[in-house]
Amino acid sequence: MTKPTLNVWLFSATVALGLGGCASQQTSEQTVETASETAAMQTATVAELYEVHHDGRIYFFYDRGLYEDFVKIGHTAYMVARIGAGPKGETLKYALTGADKKKREGIPSIDLIEGKAQPASPFYGEVRSEGRIYVFDQLEDMNAFRKVGEAPYRFTQIGAGPKGETLVFVLNKTNKKEHPAALIEAFKQRNS
Repeated sequence: MTKPTLNVWLFSATVALGLGGCASQQTSEQTVETASETAAMQTATVAELYEVHHDGRIYFFYDRGLYEDFVKIGHTAYMVARIGAGPKGETLKYALTGADKKKREGIPSIDLIEGKAQPASPFYGEVRSEGRIYVFDQLEDMNAFRKVGEAPYRFTQIGAGPKGETLVFVLNKTNKKEHPAALIEAFKQRNS
């Protein structure tokens, strides 16, 4: 090889090794970020979730105060919308607190619905739909209700809601023969 050809070859080899090292470093950084995100997802839990089904939209609330305000006035100042993302093509609207209004990630209700966070134990959920209040202690039951619009196992109290709504305490195969005393008490504590 002539000297210029050898220099070009050495330069090319050096660049290739350098790029390979950068790619390897970038890959390991991405792995660390992914592992960190996975660890954060595993530790993030949401204790309460509230939903209101109204006019072809599903509204989600992770903050009880926002939920109560929405029930009273039908509006909340800050929301993130996912048009057509519901199980039947509904628009999903996620209410945000003032502190979370600039966030694009780490929003508890969105993370819970999208599987990036886990429900806490114990978990509490309410859904307002068609003049009824459905009360849940399992996120899986809440997700199933959202898909089909009905709860196959339930304990119902007609007219027992704060404004005369029918209360539906949602059960599942594991507790369908039990009286939901703890769930009734959880509802009373939050709605007194």
